[in-house]
Amino acid sequence: MSKVYVVGNFKGGVGKTKVGTMLAYESALHKNRKTLLIDLDPQGNATSILAKTGNIDKIETSITSGFKNGNLENEIVHVVENLDLIPSNTSFRNLSKILLGLFPNDESKQIFYLNELIQPLKKIYDSIYIDVPPTISDYSDNAMLAADYCIIVLQTQELSLDGAQTYIAYMQYLADTYNSELDVLGLIPMMLRKGGRVDQKVLDQAKDMYGSNVLNTIVKYQERLKVYDVEGISVNYNVNGKIDMWDTKAHQVFIDVLEELDAHEVILQNI
Repeated sequence: MSKVYVVGNFKGGVGKTKVGTMLAYESALHKNRKTLLIDLDPQGNATSILAKTGNIDKIETSITSGFKNGNLENEIVHVVENLDLIPSNTSFRNLSKILLGLFPNDESKQIFYLNELIQPLKKIYDSIYIDVPPTISDYSDNAMLAADYCIIVLQTQELSLDGAQTYIAYMQYLADTYNSELDVLGLIPMMLRKGGRVDQKVLDQAKDMYGSNVLNTIVKYQERLKVYDVEGISVNYNVNGKIDMWDTKAHQVFIDVLEELDAHEVILQNI
């Protein structure tokens, strides 16, 4: 059955868009799953990365049009094999006005609107990833209440841990208030400095608080991952026909992350 994953943290700049785009890419290319990424962030960073990944010069569809017209299927852009995108742009900054205009006196319909729109897509895709801004807002409400699982990005800094705690608490509030079945699938550690005392301290604190929900795979700083942000996600080959070693390293860490998340999902389904 199709599963929907929201990738987030209530602190900005922790790498959630990088995680979302890389997981969607590995899901499509490594796992051969029909995969969709929905960009709910008006900044459109995920849209930019995947457009470059698919060598797409011009995008004429948007999540904004989908919300206004009540149909997301017409906004789908094909990126690469098994991977599609519903793009975002700056016009989506008016989401609150759009929802109020559509459902002026019904808060429940406002925050469950994405869940309604996503249902036909669940018949098409195996995995759907949602990228959201790092705020408590209509974006996060719609994403969380449309998702089956939350994937939390934990940069090994104090403020990122605070953001993760707030994210989990708010997720639980929404689940309890609106009777939504929403679980934390895993916390992905993003370590900026190997061997840094603060990084290790925050990682240890997260493990004490969340136990096995914290993944064993740690995403460490890699220059190649920064290149993907600028040039799009790729796999390059050297003159001997072998995959570039830095591409191999960058992709393998997210393949490992995806494997761990899959294992967590099996456990949660059997509880």
